[in-house]
Amino acid sequence: MSEPINKAGVFATTHWTVVLAAGDSGSPEAAAALEELCRGYWYPLYAYARRAGQDVEAAEDLTQEFFARLLQKDYLRVADRRRGRFRWFLLTAFKCFLANEWDRQKALKRGGGQRPIALDSLTAEQRYQLEPADRLSADLVFERRWAMTLLEAARLRLRTEYEASGKGDRFELLEGNMPGERTEKTYAQLGEQLGMSEGAVKTEVHRMKRRYAELMREEVARTVADEVEIDLELRHLIDVLGRQ
Repeated sequence: MSEPINKAGVFATTHWTVVLAAGDSGSPEAAAALEELCRGYWYPLYAYARRAGQDVEAAEDLTQEFFARLLQKDYLRVADRRRGRFRWFLLTAFKCFLANEWDRQKALKRGGGQRPIALDSLTAEQRYQLEPADRLSADLVFERRWAMTLLEAARLRLRTEYEASGKGDRFELLEGNMPGERTEKTYAQLGEQLGMSEGAVKTEVHRMKRRYAELMREEVARTVADEVEIDLELRHLIDVLGRQ
């Protein structure tokens, strides 16, 4: 559970490597990896479009068309990992798309009504309605949702690890002690349910939090071009999440 991060492995599969491989190669594997990446990061862009003033339908269409362009490599040709953090590339490309290349009728003709990424518009709007109203700029909404996407990915990986080791029930009971969560149950009460001592529960929660931090660091590592940027990006995202 607490093995150190395999830095070589992380930087062999960064978001940049996926994008650059898809841009330089016509392989189905590269295209599939890029599509999976798009599925993971569409919501921050949807939230940006909504906060920038687009209605629900337009925000969904804009996000769909942007990813259609991305998957067709229109924007991959200008991707340059030397520019640093992947979120900068993605948001900058989306802003350029909104400013210079969006015309709904032309987009519908170009795309032929096809939707390359399956977006659940109802879920997206339900999520967006939970965003703080009026206080945050579109850029900050994007960055907050980007940070939350990484946190959710790390949480899902942690859950998967527990389930793979046959401890899914333990994760369910202890998850309330994770950062950002609340639980009314004491360690002693949790111990009774799990058949563990109070001290063992404390140790397990500590391990969970440590592993969660490791996984979050791995998720951030995949979004930067160089190892030295990991801590900078982590500090930035923590700061973004702390803003009101």
